[in-house]
Amino acid sequence: MDIWQRRQKIIFNDVDSSGGITLFAAFNYFQDAAESHAEIIGVGREIMRANKQVWVLSRMSAVIQRRPRLDEEIVLRSWPRGFDRLFCVRDYDMRDADGNVLVRARSGWLILDLERRRPLRPQSLAVPIPVNEGLDAMTGSPLGLEPRAGLSKTAERTASYSDIDFNGHMNNARYIQWVQDASDGGSLTNALRMRLDINYIDEVKLGEEMGIWSAPIDDPPLKEGANKTAVEGRKQNGNTPAFRAELLVNER
Repeated sequence: MDIWQRRQKIIFNDVDSSGGITLFAAFNYFQDAAESHAEIIGVGREIMRANKQVWVLSRMSAVIQRRPRLDEEIVLRSWPRGFDRLFCVRDYDMRDADGNVLVRARSGWLILDLERRRPLRPQSLAVPIPVNEGLDAMTGSPLGLEPRAGLSKTAERTASYSDIDFNGHMNNARYIQWVQDASDGGSLTNALRMRLDINYIDEVKLGEEMGIWSAPIDDPPLKEGANKTAVEGRKQNGNTPAFRAELLVNER
């Protein structure tokens, strides 16, 4: 098994007023874990660019079973988990001091040809990556989300300097902030458990304007104390979708 892991404390910037970790912080941790492990196994940023390739996060599903708390020490782990058609699957989890799983996630990454801007097969990688057969944070593929009817425009956002990453487009975790802001803040603060599924559809660059469309959904019928929100970011120049997300929050 080839597993990357790091022991760390949940810091002040990573929690909300309840003292529990935010989804944005969790996704930031996952992003850092993926990048760090890619470097170790020989498919990091510089090697990929030398081969005219780049990693692109296409979709991700994450479940917070219990929110890690401020100053709590956790073990963050990540590992490749094989392939699903063009997707390279990567799993993640966070565990408490006793080894209990607090957060688990699965992501689907594409290898993009930098010149043709087209996805490549996993076999195009410079080195083979481990598949860690049988080691699953989640089962199945990260969810592909279909367009939802009945969404209303609830906000407008512009990709600003703080949203842009090293690659010149909006950072993957920043989308999570936008999803949080499109959801009920009180419900997020009171959340005991959460699930977020997100699809990254089109890159967003500095200065691009986005309409945020959202609506509550009850699919499947939700238990008492739960609510679910569908969020879609649409580019203003023609309403091209840039991302879709569905966030389930349980307050009980």
